Amino acid sequence: MSAQAVRAFMSIGEVLALLQGEFPDVTVSKIRFLEGEGLIEPQRSPSGYRKFTHGDVERLRYILTAQRDQYLPLRVIKDHLDGAARPRGVTAEAPPVRLSREELLEAAGIDEETLAEMEGFGLVAAVARRYDAEALEIARSVGALARFGVGARHLRVLKAAVEREAALVEQAVAPIMRRRAPGAIGEAEETAREISGLLQELHNALLRGSVRGILGR
Repeated sequence: MSAQAVRAFMSIGEVLALLQGEFPDVTVSKIRFLEGEGLIEPQRSPSGYRKFTHGDVERLRYILTAQRDQYLPLRVIKDHLDGAARPRGVTAEAPPVRLSREELLEAAGIDEETLAEMEGFGLVAAVARRYDAEALEIARSVGALARFGVGARHLRVLKAAVEREAALVEQAVAPIMRRRAPGAIGEAEETAREISGLLQELHNALLRGSVRGILGR
């Protein structure tokens, strides 16, 4: 076997070294677990050692990114990978989040009662019986706040405030959208992002000031 063919494969330690800069929490045990769950299938040497290709590394990077950034359960990630049927060695963007009710409950770490309450107060809503990335992020945040006694019913005022802020964004981008000129949609999107970011910064600053007042600082 040529030296080039040998270097086409990596040991699990070499794979770990490649990934830990981007994913500090990844371990040998984690990689072995993902193999046991059927998400990766490294080849084996005659003596039983795992041999990873660059395609395996990219697949691992895809899995770890989907877990870290989108909080997807492993079975959902596996379904996406199997459905995409991507060639080995080809990197794809993480697919859009489309979770069933059961998958959302698991990924957000909440119970059915909490989700029903969130839906009742209009904090999240399914589209074609699926929940998107924003619904997952909201569900996780509401679940975390519940530990401090802040339930979905307390967050109605926050939703109302967000809707008023969205109306400000709409007011600003409406003239751009009406122009129907080439590039108008892109300009409107950029303007909306910039205004949204400024509103978020203002919101955070106002909240910090109010909290300091509560604490007498």
